Amino acid sequence: MTSYCGAPPHPYDWLGRWNFDPLLLVALAVAAAVAMRSPHPRLALASVAILAVAFVSPLCALTVALFSVRAVHHVLLVAAAAPLAALAFPGRGSRHLGIAFLISTATLWAWHLPSLYDRALDDTAVYWLMQLSLLGTATWFWRELFAAPPVTASMAAILAMAQMGMLGALLTFARTPLYASHAASTLPWGLEQVADQQLAGLVMWVPGVVPYALATALIARRVWIRAAGTA
Repeated sequence: MTSYCGAPPHPYDWLGRWNFDPLLLVALAVAAAVAMRSPHPRLALASVAILAVAFVSPLCALTVALFSVRAVHHVLLVAAAAPLAALAFPGRGSRHLGIAFLISTATLWAWHLPSLYDRALDDTAVYWLMQLSLLGTATWFWRELFAAPPVTASMAAILAMAQMGMLGALLTFARTPLYASHAASTLPWGLEQVADQQLAGLVMWVPGVVPYALATALIARRVWIRAAGTA
């Protein structure tokens, strides 16, 4: 099995596994140019930088070997690059927050179904469909959330935090290997597949929910400041 990011690396060679795919580099350069035209270019460039780390750095290759690193990769997309992009290109209003939440959640969960996940690691077109759909639906959700009234936005952030934690918990407590793609790739790293899978669940369950918790706290702080200013 050879995925878009190449064959699973070993501990002695993964640091040299950079991805200099010309089409990817062109896409990132275009994204950086668009970022410079954002009302908040620093936030937009930070989002592009996270994408570069996810797809150009050795992290890309490491996701082929370890499902736990794939979990880090997905968290970077949906809970770091996406909210930064949403802040950089803010929406003018929130009309479809509920739909955006449902679609982004369904997309995240669908790509963690073993059949779809394994297909994505084995087919470049499906791989990019996974990445773009995760990033696109998450960005849509965050734009809707940031443009929503405080109470509605807080509820959406809490629900998003809950679904991420629930997915992480399911992976953490799974007692059997779920993904054929990682059947042997974890062994050179001294991890049984189930242990790697459980570590992936913890990544999504703990650090994966932090951005949503921060969003909830920032919304609450904004409401408090406004209330204090009108008191």
